[in-house]
Order: sequence, then structure tokens, then C-alpha cells
Amino acid sequence: MWYSILSYLKFIISSTNQHGVHSPFIYDMVTKCFYDQTVYTAYSKLSRYRTHLLRNDSLIKITDLGPGSKKHKSETRQISEIAKTSGTTLKRSKLLFRLTQYLNPQNMLELGTSLGIATNALALGNPKSKIISIEGCPNIATFTKQQLKNHTNTTILTGDFNAYLQKLNTQSFDLIFFDGSHTKEATINYFNQLLPTTNNNSVFVFDDIYWSKGMTEAWEQIKKHPQVTVTIDTYFWGFVFFRKEQVKEHFKIRV
Repeated sequence: MWYSILSYLKFIISSTNQHGVHSPFIYDMVTKCFYDQTVYTAYSKLSRYRTHLLRNDSLIKITDLGPGSKKHKSETRQISEIAKTSGTTLKRSKLLFRLTQYLNPQNMLELGTSLGIATNALALGNPKSKIISIEGCPNIATFTKQQLKNHTNTTILTGDFNAYLQKLNTQSFDLIFFDGSHTKEATINYFNQLLPTTNNNSVFVFDDIYWSKGMTEAWEQIKKHPQVTVTIDTYFWGFVFFRKEQVKEHFKIRV
């Protein structure tokens, strides 16, 4: 807990808003996407999806392939509790919606489907895209497939990430959302495996980069990679770009 508090205080001191950004690409993203105040009609769909989960008290048995929840160690949990403690918040799902609408990615990959709150936002942000989402827990994957059945552009795969990444790393992805195993080793491993899938406009989005000291170390290591040109640290998410025309810069933006 203390690590999270101290890291957040350091972030607040060192971060800025659009006025501290001199890169035209990042300035446009911050002003037209991050700080976009438009109330999109899709927001009501995002809210309904999350509210539906928060009202679902049915039990589900969890098979956790990662480090698991910091708050819950029980194998059996309520859908509502997972949505409340582990699911993407409404504010962040709105940002994810705006991000996909702004960048218009055609092919997306998500590591860690969970209850599909983020997946739903990705799909609504660009209904014409193709989304592959991987979930390690079979019971959650089965549940979420049913919840997302109307998103015909979304495919949910069940199993260990590494088994699928060996098959998927020959494809090209415009956006990858990393929300699976929150460990340093796994995060760096997934990053390295998926580097071959990038193009000049690709973006990697890493969830919970200050979840632990190890996750922050992974984030710092990723920032230094020679193929990485621009990064944005919003505290809860880390954005990584590979645009060859950009000089290497790192931004901390309050969202």
C-alpha cells in the first residue's frame, strides 16, 4: 500500500497537462482524446454493461494464472465483486473508448479479458475493428463470451497467454492492451514476444504500471527499449509508441 501512495505522490509532482507538452502528436492526443469532454452516446452502453455486472451476485470459480487479486484469495468469487475490485473503472473504459475511436486501430489484442469491461470499450470505440482477447480462466471466459455475444468483431480465446502468443506474434496489431499477469517477468516477456507485431502506428497500453515495484521496474525497462520512441505515463496506464519519425521522449500526463 505504501508503495502505491508514494509512487502516486511522486507522479503528481512530476506530471503535467497539455501545457507541458511540445510534441504535436502527443499534444493532439492529450487535447483531442484524453481531455475530450464530449458525452458520447456509447458512454451509456459502457455504464449499462458495468452496472449489469455489479448487480450480478452469482458465484464463479476462479483459475488465476497470474499473481491474483491483492484483496481476494478465495477461488470462488461473486461476479459483482470481481467487477468492483478488479474490473476496469467507468472512467478508464471511457478513455479506452476514446482512444480506439481516436486512433482507429483495425486489429487489436487484449491480454486478460476478465469480465469484458475493457473489451466492450475497445469494441464500441471501433466497431469495424477485429479484436482478439485472451483469458486464462475458463469459467470467466465462458461467462464473458456470453456477455459480449453481440460484438461479432470480438474473439475470446481461453488459456495460457504464452501458448497463444507464439501463434499470434506473426500477425500485426495496431493496439495491444496488456491487462494480464501483473509481474515484472511476465510483462517484459509479453512485451518482447509481441514486438514483432508492431507497425509504425502501433500502441501498447500497459495496465497498473505502479501496481508493484516489479511492475514499475518493467515499465522503466520497456521505456528504454531501442524500438520504443514515445511513452505516456498516466499513472494507471502506460502508453508505448513506436513511431520512427518521433524523437525519443517520455511524458507524464495527469488524466
